Amino acid sequence: MDYKEISRKTVGHLYQAHSSIRNSGIDNKLIALVELRISQLNGCSYCCSFHANELREMGMELSLIDKIPGYKHSVSFDNRQVLVLKWADAVTGLTDDIDSLLKELKQEFSEKEIVELTSSISLMNALNRLRISLGDKY
Repeated sequence: MDYKEISRKTVGHLYQAHSSIRNSGIDNKLIALVELRISQLNGCSYCCSFHANELREMGMELSLIDKIPGYKHSVSFDNRQVLVLKWADAVTGLTDDIDSLLKELKQEFSEKEIVELTSSISLMNALNRLRISLGDKY
């Protein structure tokens, strides 16, 4: 189903929100990192491929991209990357550790960055669900 065309205005607003986040000043590599992680969690194969390619184009090494599913057991990620990956997991799964993770985030990120990051996570979950439910299967 061509959901983007069928509901051009509504879906267009989602993509406008995505563009706004990407232009908000937060590090786009971190946003792409969480978008890939969320897509992995949700099982959106199209989005996994898209965001992995995007990270490669941004200069992230393939060996690091390959380690994202096991980031909790890796020393290859810096503190900010680990925090955004943990936050992506927590917000996507609505886990009980959200409050403690938010305190950690506040030590590394501004309130604006946290809002943009959380908006990105929420939006990517919505976009994954649209693609998986209504989009072409790749």
